[in-house]
Amino acid sequence: MNCREQSIAGRVMSIMHSLLLVLLLTLLLAGCAGRRAMVAEEQQTIVAGTAAVAPEVFALSPSFVLQGTQARHNKIGRVEASRIQSREVISINTDRPVIYAGSRPFSTSKGTYINLVYRIHFPETPFSLVPFYLGAGKNVGLLVLLTLDAQQRLILVTTANTCGCYAVSIPTEYTPASLYPEGWPDSPLSVYGEQLPAKLPSPHDHETIQVVVRADVHRVMDLRVIAKDTVPLATARPAEVTDLDALKTLPLGDGTVTSLYYEKLPLKGHVKGAIKPWETVLLSLVSLDFFVGMDKEYGDTQESGNPFYTSLKPWNRSASDMNDFAAYLRFNGWQL
Repeated sequence: MNCREQSIAGRVMSIMHSLLLVLLLTLLLAGCAGRRAMVAEEQQTIVAGTAAVAPEVFALSPSFVLQGTQARHNKIGRVEASRIQSREVISINTDRPVIYAGSRPFSTSKGTYINLVYRIHFPETPFSLVPFYLGAGKNVGLLVLLTLDAQQRLILVTTANTCGCYAVSIPTEYTPASLYPEGWPDSPLSVYGEQLPAKLPSPHDHETIQVVVRADVHRVMDLRVIAKDTVPLATARPAEVTDLDALKTLPLGDGTVTSLYYEKLPLKGHVKGAIKPWETVLLSLVSLDFFVGMDKEYGDTQESGNPFYTSLKPWNRSASDMNDFAAYLRFNGWQL
């Protein structure tokens, strides 16, 4: 095949890849549209309760408004491990809500920053055809990252499902407009069917970031800054705030411990039991990843062996890796 033929073949493959992505996103958004008619009967507000983390991590912990908590799969809980006939089983104990938290410093050419990381887990995203839930699977999670500058000011709020899906970063009033991606809108952002604010006020001492989570699919459907004393006590549920590393030392009940994450190839760095059958069938070819959609460890790609990529395009795997937060910011046009 000569160079011209290779170029034509490359363009054809790129067009086919784009068409497949459009088809899959249309299917996904149809599912999003279908569920909007379903009104959540109950909701629960999760606030930081007892703490086993650094004071600054605890102080800035967001609260979470969980929709549809009449169903167990819409509640968050403590990640637990057990052994059943020599097989390790991971489960989420929704009787004990936990926010896993920690901090991760990073640097760019313009400065040094710190991410405060908050991770929560749900028992599952249920299987459903109407509406269609592409991400159906067990032990699913959600990340919230609060980026502080050298003056300890909150300048970015980043959210992503722990599969790397639906990642978005939103500036605050302390983020200079010169650092925004080109063409950043003034109107709300459209993030795969959800409408999120394009900018947030930076919370003061008496305020908190609140994350509203849609029922069943566990998508972030709103972000806002509220006064702490406006949290409705009648529906508030205190959660233990514990260290992220606790997810790697889960007691098995027999004096031994295990990790939430697989520690050997080919699943190293993925959440145990979190395979997503629909995503494997529909997205593994386009992403060149058989385990696409599986929830994974957020931390250090060199340690986990598993990039926390946020783009399905295989050639963007490293550039969009949120484990390398500076690279992730560059990939999305941020000038920090």
